[in-house]
This record gives sequence, structure tokens and C-alpha cells, in this order.
Amino acid sequence: MKKSNLWAGMLFILGGVVCLAIALMLDTRLDSLLFGFAGGLIAPGAIMIIKYFYWTAPQNRSRYAERLDNERIELGDERKERLRDKSGRYAYLLGLPVLSASVVFFAILGKLEVITNAKLIILYLAGYFVFQYVAGVVIFRHLNHKY
Repeated sequence: MKKSNLWAGMLFILGGVVCLAIALMLDTRLDSLLFGFAGGLIAPGAIMIIKYFYWTAPQNRSRYAERLDNERIELGDERKERLRDKSGRYAYLLGLPVLSASVVFFAILGKLEVITNAKLIILYLAGYFVFQYVAGVVIFRHLNHKY
């Protein structure tokens, strides 16, 4: 296993400890968010470090090499590559109408005064819709010219 995994795990833990220290020392409205970030960084960081030491142990190195070979084969499989590409395209195409329906849904909720500040939510969702569409077109054109 790469040494970068160990360093990434340590950085995650460090970031989590910093968030935890800030949350404990300061009394702000962001305490719950900081505690969430602390847990969300410390736990994966610890898992990364544990995995690093587990897979670099002498008795597990051969199993790890075999596992890497299998992953390399799986990632290079042309059928699976096409399936990943198609699933990403379908998710993108499904996401656009869901975003459109969400804009309408929140506009209705705003007009019925069920939620306040509906304009902010609508503007965000509409902006995200435009971003998704433009990004899809730009990426397609870039890949089309590249290949």
C-alpha cells in the first residue's frame, strides 16, 4: 500500500482534531457542524491508517498484491467501462428532470407560503441545473475532440 494513504489518513485525523478543538473551545452556531466534520474526518482517517498497517504487514503483502491485480483487471474491463459510462450518462439524464421538477416544486411551496425564502432555493437549484447542463455539454465536446 502506498505511503500516501498513511499520510492522507494522518491529515484526515489532524483535520478532525482541529475541527473538534475549535468546536470545544469556541461557542458558536457552527458547533454541531464542526463536531460532524470532526467525526467525519477522524473515523475515515483512522480506518485509512489501520488499513495501511494491515496491508503492509509481511503476512498480508501477497494478498494485497493479488487484490491489486484483480482491481486492475476489473477497472480495465471494457464491458464494465462501458457500463460505468452508460450508468453515469443515465444518472445525468435522470438528474436534469429531477432538478427541473424540484424547481417547480419549491416554487409551488413558496407561493403557498409553506416554506420561507423559497427564492433562494429556487435560484440555487436553477443555477445548479444550468451548471449541470453546461458541464455535460462542455465535457462531451472536450472528449469528442480528444478522441
